[in-house]
Amino acid sequence: MVLLLLPSLGGCQSVSTSTPATSPTTDPATGITFGILSTESAEIQKPLWDPLLAAMATAIDQPVQGFYADQYSDLVAGLRSGEVQVAWLGGKAYIEAAQVAGTEAFAITVATDGAKGYTAHLIARNDQPWLAEAQAVGGDRYVLDHAAELTFAFNDPTSTSGFLVPNYYIFTRNGVKASDIFKAVRFEGDHEATALAVASGSVDVATNNSEALDRLAKSHPDAFSQLATLWISTLIPGDPIAYSSTLEEPVKEAVRTFFYQYKDEAVLTPLDWSGFEPATDDLWDPIRVLDLSQRLEEVSNNNQIEAAEKAKIIGELQQQLDLLNAKDKS
Repeated sequence: MVLLLLPSLGGCQSVSTSTPATSPTTDPATGITFGILSTESAEIQKPLWDPLLAAMATAIDQPVQGFYADQYSDLVAGLRSGEVQVAWLGGKAYIEAAQVAGTEAFAITVATDGAKGYTAHLIARNDQPWLAEAQAVGGDRYVLDHAAELTFAFNDPTSTSGFLVPNYYIFTRNGVKASDIFKAVRFEGDHEATALAVASGSVDVATNNSEALDRLAKSHPDAFSQLATLWISTLIPGDPIAYSSTLEEPVKEAVRTFFYQYKDEAVLTPLDWSGFEPATDDLWDPIRVLDLSQRLEEVSNNNQIEAAEKAKIIGELQQQLDLLNAKDKS
């Protein structure tokens, strides 16, 4: 199956079902809580986000406070409970939030170079004695062949580039589980943590992404200088900005207008963005396809599931996958 990770904007709505968040609207007195993806520590993210949130508050005439998630799942839970009304999410976290909380994407982040996507990476220290060989044969191939000698770190199970993409393309498609083949596997929580774990030598290989590594070069230049890239994925759709479906339409319109029109380089450049463009839910259908494909292969390779139950699960997953693939062809 060929998975095209970056479709054009626009198109149909998602086939997934959703349950709206429980909070029906915002209170102008308390305003909006804006959820922020845990790519780095809150200490690093807060100074970067505060100016944008302040500008948003002025534009929509409501207070806006940041919610710096410790884990990706915290954002999904916040959107589901109604504690978070608007959020910057990764693709995988977004498709989960859309399914369980009725979250709606309305914008995509645009990088400073104009890109509307990014790439997943595998990284290692640049002084590893095996680095040249790994880069020569292909980092993903080397990691698979020498996994028993290596320690490995993912970011977060709900991360697109820190888990879903590398896990599918490197491990699931090759019929293996990372937890079964490496000397040790752990989840570090965010991209900053995985990079610092590699730089410090506490883990041999870890996932990361192009945007997070660009930020690391600014926030931790010494650590960044010790890293090398082993593998780069194909382009992944950029991050969605999304809101709760239960927000009142005037609030949604004000939020959309702010993001579509906001161009302050002094605020956006430190976030590695040039702005935001309109987007619809189906832009992240390739992430849904990838997620379903991974689950399908995992179930197919799981000998612990009884044949009848396995056939039922595979049928349900394949039906969802067929619907998404049919949308892509329409």
